[in-house]
Amino acid sequence: MADNIVRICAQADIAPDAVQAFEVEDRQLAVFNIGGKFYVTDDECTHASASLADGMLDGDVIECAVHMGAFHVPTGAVKAPPCQVALRTYKVVLQDGDIFADLDRDAAGEPA
Repeated sequence: MADNIVRICAQADIAPDAVQAFEVEDRQLAVFNIGGKFYVTDDECTHASASLADGMLDGDVIECAVHMGAFHVPTGAVKAPPCQVALRTYKVVLQDGDIFADLDRDAAGEPA
Protein backbone atom coordinates (compact mmCIF):
# COMPACT_ATOMS: atom_id res chain seq x y z
CA MET A 1 0.00 0.00 0.00
CA ALA A 2 1.44 3.36 -1.02
CA ASP A 3 1.87 6.12 1.51
CA ASN A 4 -0.98 8.64 1.52
CA ILE A 5 0.65 11.60 3.28
CA VAL A 6 -1.35 14.81 3.65
CA ARG A 7 -0.52 18.18 5.21
CA ILE A 8 -2.72 19.09 8.16
CA CYS A 9 -1.34 22.32 9.63
CA ALA A 10 1.74 24.14 10.88
CA GLN A 11 3.28 22.90 14.13
CA ALA A 12 2.89 26.44 15.49
CA ASP A 13 -0.91 26.13 15.06
CA ILE A 14 -1.15 23.65 17.94
CA ALA A 15 -0.41 25.11 21.37
CA PRO A 16 1.45 22.93 23.90
CA ASP A 17 -0.81 20.41 25.64
CA ALA A 18 -3.72 21.23 23.35
CA VAL A 19 -5.85 19.60 20.64
CA GLN A 20 -7.42 21.07 17.54
CA ALA A 21 -9.67 19.60 14.82
CA PHE A 22 -9.01 19.93 11.08
CA GLU A 23 -10.87 18.78 8.00
CA VAL A 24 -8.44 17.00 5.66
CA GLU A 25 -9.78 15.49 2.47
CA ASP A 26 -12.93 13.65 3.60
CA ARG A 27 -11.84 13.21 7.23
CA GLN A 28 -12.12 15.14 10.48
CA LEU A 29 -8.76 14.75 12.24
CA ALA A 30 -7.62 15.82 15.69
CA VAL A 31 -4.05 17.03 16.12
CA PHE A 32 -2.58 16.87 19.61
CA ASN A 33 0.54 18.53 21.02
CA ILE A 34 1.45 16.59 24.15
CA GLY A 35 4.70 17.71 25.72
CA GLY A 36 6.01 18.90 22.37
CA LYS A 37 5.21 15.62 20.60
CA PHE A 38 2.48 15.62 17.95
CA TYR A 39 -0.21 12.98 17.46
CA VAL A 40 -3.02 12.66 14.93
CA THR A 41 -6.24 10.69 15.43
CA ASP A 42 -9.76 10.68 14.07
CA ASP A 43 -11.62 13.57 15.69
CA GLU A 44 -14.90 11.71 16.17
CA CYS A 45 -15.43 9.68 19.33
CA THR A 46 -16.04 6.01 18.51
CA HIS A 47 -18.96 5.90 20.95
CA ALA A 48 -21.04 8.88 19.82
CA SER A 49 -20.82 11.55 17.15
CA ALA A 50 -18.82 14.10 19.10
CA SER A 51 -15.62 16.01 18.36
CA LEU A 52 -12.78 14.90 20.59
CA ALA A 53 -11.16 18.31 20.07
CA ASP A 54 -14.04 19.66 22.18
CA GLY A 55 -13.11 17.26 24.98
CA MET A 56 -10.65 17.56 27.84
CA LEU A 57 -7.00 16.63 27.33
CA ASP A 58 -5.45 15.28 30.54
CA GLY A 59 -1.84 14.33 29.93
CA ASP A 60 -1.97 11.80 27.08
CA VAL A 61 -5.66 10.94 27.54
CA ILE A 62 -8.52 12.70 25.73
CA GLU A 63 -11.94 12.61 27.37
CA CYS A 64 -15.00 13.00 25.17
CA ALA A 65 -17.21 15.92 26.20
CA VAL A 66 -20.46 14.02 25.55
CA HIS A 67 -20.34 10.82 27.65
CA MET A 68 -16.89 11.15 29.31
CA GLY A 69 -15.43 8.13 27.52
CA ALA A 70 -11.66 8.43 27.12
CA PHE A 71 -8.82 7.32 24.84
CA HIS A 72 -5.03 7.06 25.16
CA VAL A 73 -3.93 9.49 22.43
CA PRO A 74 -0.62 7.83 21.40
CA THR A 75 -2.21 4.39 20.85
CA GLY A 76 -5.93 5.07 20.48
CA ALA A 77 -6.68 2.53 23.22
CA VAL A 78 -9.92 2.92 25.16
CA LYS A 79 -9.26 4.24 28.69
CA ALA A 80 -12.82 4.74 29.98
CA PRO A 81 -16.33 3.53 29.14
CA PRO A 82 -18.76 3.87 27.52
CA CYS A 83 -16.24 3.75 24.65
CA GLN A 84 -15.44 0.22 23.50
CA VAL A 85 -13.86 0.69 20.06
CA ALA A 86 -10.30 2.02 19.87
CA LEU A 87 -9.66 5.41 18.31
CA ARG A 88 -8.00 5.41 14.88
CA THR A 89 -4.48 6.88 15.00
CA TYR A 90 -2.25 8.05 12.16
CA LYS A 91 1.49 8.11 11.59
CA VAL A 92 2.76 11.68 12.01
CA VAL A 93 5.41 13.14 9.73
CA LEU A 94 7.00 16.48 10.69
CA GLN A 95 8.62 18.45 7.89
CA ASP A 96 9.61 22.10 7.47
CA GLY A 97 7.55 23.19 10.48
CA ASP A 98 4.40 21.45 9.27
CA ILE A 99 2.44 18.42 10.50
CA PHE A 100 1.56 15.71 8.01
CA ALA A 101 -0.31 12.45 8.55
CA ASP A 102 0.06 9.19 6.65
CA LEU A 103 -3.58 8.19 6.19
CA ASP A 104 -2.56 4.62 5.31
CA ARG A 105 -0.57 3.94 8.51
CA ASP A 106 -1.36 4.00 12.21
CA ALA A 107 0.70 5.81 14.86
CA ALA A 108 3.05 2.81 15.14
CA GLY A 109 3.67 2.94 11.38
CA GLU A 110 1.72 -0.24 10.68
CA PRO A 111 -0.63 -0.44 7.66
CA ALA A 112 -4.15 0.62 8.60
